Amino acid sequence: MAPLVDPFGRLITYVRVSVTDRCDMRCVYCMSEDMNFLPKRDLLSLEELDRLCTAFIGRGVHKLRITGGEPLVRRNIMSLFRRLSRHLESGALSELTLTTNGSQLAPHAAELAAIGVRRLNVSLDTLDPVKFRAITRWGDHAQVMAGVDAAQQAGISVKINMVALKGVNDFEIAPMLKWAHGRGLDLTLIEVMPLGAIDAERVDQYLPLSLVEARLADHFTLLPVDYKTGGPARYVRIKETGGRLGFITPLTHNFCEGCNRVRVTCTGTLYMCLGQEDAADLRAPLRASQSDALLHEALEAAIARKPKGHDFVIERTGATPAVSRHMSVTGG
Repeated sequence: MAPLVDPFGRLITYVRVSVTDRCDMRCVYCMSEDMNFLPKRDLLSLEELDRLCTAFIGRGVHKLRITGGEPLVRRNIMSLFRRLSRHLESGALSELTLTTNGSQLAPHAAELAAIGVRRLNVSLDTLDPVKFRAITRWGDHAQVMAGVDAAQQAGISVKINMVALKGVNDFEIAPMLKWAHGRGLDLTLIEVMPLGAIDAERVDQYLPLSLVEARLADHFTLLPVDYKTGGPARYVRIKETGGRLGFITPLTHNFCEGCNRVRVTCTGTLYMCLGQEDAADLRAPLRASQSDALLHEALEAAIARKPKGHDFVIERTGATPAVSRHMSVTGG
C-alpha cells in the first residue's frame, strides 16, 4: 500500500506505540503521585496491538518503539515482542526497540536480544540512589543498574535518557556523561515538557539545554556529528570520552521540521503530534471489522491532519500544561 505522507511532505516511518499507561515509578516531571490509570478493558489487547503495528508497517513504517508508562509491566508483553519480531525477520521492519525505566529489564534482556532488539533507551536522571528515589518517588536505583548490566551483557546497545531538571540534577550532567561514556553508553539530555498536570511547577524544573551545552563546552570539546537514530535528538561527540551526547530540545529549538513520527496510546488513540490535542481513534475501526480497510482509511485521514509543529511554552503566566494528558498516556 502507499506510504503515509503528511501535508508537509514528511514520510511517516517511525511509530511509538504505548502498551500501557501504568508505571512502577512516579517521576516528578511525568506523573502526579496519585494517578488514576485506565481500566484494563479500555486497553488494546496484545493481538490488537500486533494488528495495528502490522498495518503501520504495511504503510512504510520501518521503525517501531514500544513505550508505556513502563512497557515491561504489561502482562505477557514479551509475547507482543515475539509476534512483532517476524517483521524484523522479513526485513519489513528495520528496528524494533523500546524505552524503559529499567526496573523490569534484567529478567527480560536476554529474550529481547534473542528476538532482535538491538538497542533500547533507559530513563535515568541521576546516579545518586537517594536522589533517584526522590525523583522517581518509588524507584529502586540498584534494580535499574541491574537492568542496564543485563542489557549490555545480552549485547544490546543502551542509551541513557536524562531529563535535565533545574536545581535537581543540573550539576550531575557531567558526571553522568563520564559514567555513561565510560561504560560505552550514549547519553541524551531532554528538556522537561509541559505535558499533564503534576505536583510541581514546570517552570521551576525547566533547564534550557542551550545553557547546559554552554556549560559542558567549558570542560569538554563538543564535536558535531552527522548521526541520526530516527528520533528528534541532535548529537555531538565528546572528544575527551569518545562517546555521543544527544540533545532533545522541544522548547529552546524544536525539531518539528523533520518530524517523521506519530504516537499511538494504549487505547488506540493516534496523536499526530506530541504537543497538540488533535487525535484519531484507531480502536473503533480495529474492532469494527476483521478487515483492515477501515483502519487504513482512518490512518490516511489522520496523517492528512498532521500539523507542522507543536506550540510548547513553559512560563509562569501559562500555569496550565500545553496539553492535558501526561507523557505516560501519550507513550513517550
